[in-house]
Amino acid sequence: MSLLVLPFPAISPVLVSFGPFAIRWYALAYIVGIVLGWLYARRIIRSSKFWGGEAPLTVTDFDDFVLWVTIGIILGGRLGYVLFYNFNFFLEHPLEIVQLWKGGMSFHGGFLGCVAAVLLFGRNRGIPVLSLGDITCAVGPIGLFLGRLANFINGELWGRVTDVPWAMVFPSGGPQPRHPSQLYEAGLEGLALLGLLFFLIRMGALRRPGCILGAFCVGYGAARSFSELFREPDAQIGFLPGGLTMGMLLSIPLILAGLAFLYAALRRDLKSAG
Repeated sequence: MSLLVLPFPAISPVLVSFGPFAIRWYALAYIVGIVLGWLYARRIIRSSKFWGGEAPLTVTDFDDFVLWVTIGIILGGRLGYVLFYNFNFFLEHPLEIVQLWKGGMSFHGGFLGCVAAVLLFGRNRGIPVLSLGDITCAVGPIGLFLGRLANFINGELWGRVTDVPWAMVFPSGGPQPRHPSQLYEAGLEGLALLGLLFFLIRMGALRRPGCILGAFCVGYGAARSFSELFREPDAQIGFLPGGLTMGMLLSIPLILAGLAFLYAALRRDLKSAG
């Protein structure tokens, strides 16, 4: 083993426990991500300069929407994991589906849950769904960043075997040093994507409904696909034909949808400008 291998910071996945009840870092990441995203969204909605006038929804609207999107994230994320990553296991053990505390969430499933929440809430309130989707995507990387940090603390979803100086030996990853791919994803899917979307908002992207949504889909899909080059595939799935991973495969339609949203947003803007 290389002397340059970094020691894994062994942090308990449980932040604090009260008898049989425990608060885990992963659950805390969801809670804090939703709260920070909600606060950031309120600031975006209140800023008329981002919209070129009054926003198409109110802060109160988004306050009510938070519960909808939280349910969408949890249900969609869990069902996505069941269907995309471990269907045969859950088919044999259906009661395990509701045992969220054992882990197992899918971003792509959670994203579809968010889409459902946006569509249902937007139509129920008479809010433009593209603008609601733009705000939701603008704040989404906050939760992604915290979620990947929680993955790192849990010592799960580690990377492939490597000899880079910053490699780590994960407790459940065997004796070989591996890429800390959770940190790569936290930086790319979280911080970098958050910064990109904020830059686009400052440039007036919210005035073109669907632009931030499209940029998020393309940006996340590209960041996830790149990170998958360093991440160990899920053991129950392994590599797919062509050396793809399930994360890469699920990101392809996301990127294509994002490009379509961007094209439509830019084309709509050109029409309105003319």
